[in-house]
Amino acid sequence: MLQIQSRRYLGNKFKLLNFIREIVEKRCKKYKSFCDIFAGTGVVGNEFNHKDVRIISNELLCSNYVSLRAWLSPERFDRTKIAEYVYMLNNIRPVKENYVSHYFGGTYFTIENARKIGAIREKIEELTLSFKEKCILLTSLLYAIDKVANTCGHYDAFRRTLDTTTPIRLLVPDIRQGKNKQNEIHNEDANRLIRKIKMDVLYIDPPYNSRHYCDSYHLLENIITWKKPKTFGVAKKMLRSDLKSQYCLKTAPKIFDDLISNADCKYILVSYNNMAGKGNQRSNARIKDEEIIRILSKRGKTEIFETKFRGFTTGKSKIEGHTERVFFCEVLKGKI
Repeated sequence: MLQIQSRRYLGNKFKLLNFIREIVEKRCKKYKSFCDIFAGTGVVGNEFNHKDVRIISNELLCSNYVSLRAWLSPERFDRTKIAEYVYMLNNIRPVKENYVSHYFGGTYFTIENARKIGAIREKIEELTLSFKEKCILLTSLLYAIDKVANTCGHYDAFRRTLDTTTPIRLLVPDIRQGKNKQNEIHNEDANRLIRKIKMDVLYIDPPYNSRHYCDSYHLLENIITWKKPKTFGVAKKMLRSDLKSQYCLKTAPKIFDDLISNADCKYILVSYNNMAGKGNQRSNARIKDEEIIRILSKRGKTEIFETKFRGFTTGKSKIEGHTERVFFCEVLKGKI
């Protein structure tokens, strides 16, 4: 069966879950709600997901949002029905060209896999499904695409040599529905959402540098939203200006300050690496340590936890002494 962590993703925190959990267990007292406001693949929220804790999970990219709905939302679904649909989708034998094979065949995928991806996506659109069921099938497809994509794990570009030829195969997601009863899943800008919600623990893992996630995952976003837009350039990207993050721009410190100032919570954890000034210009962190500390200190007592870590990157920057840090703040002052 498919597991939530079975996906390559820039900034994925799966290998840091023990580090994050230790901080929460050491510093956060009797919390009943945990918000992962830049959730990505959802592994951090999933780590703290159990029946006594309400998870609030948020993602701006629709391709991540549907996966969060699949893994963490409380809506009920028929497991047998999902297994039957996955079996049926795996046995589709497409003969016609389609949107995916036209734009992405022979580059990001083999022609055969591109045809099948397009046919499966079209079939999911035709089926009579609840939104939860649709999200589960789309998640199964998304994870399967990741396994056969001719890339280095993201979609900013494809490899010149098409050597990923394994036929695509969907798996049934292993969803632990009993833990999800109180959870909320959102698809919204984090700085807008923070004004509407309240939580005990707020975990923040924003984009670190100028590399927009919508650039790295445009293809998945395209296939999941299924609006079939025209694509442009060698990398075959769609228009995505509405998905650009201010955390990737020079505005990042100001936007981060706004987020922290409006957080209604007891504890704040901020994941941020030490890339400021160490890599190439696109890889450099947008917010300096002293800015993070200054902003958090306006809300309460702040400290830094640090661990050595070599994460999944674009592969272009080799940085010595790379560490991952969590800035922790026990909130003593109300919203600013």
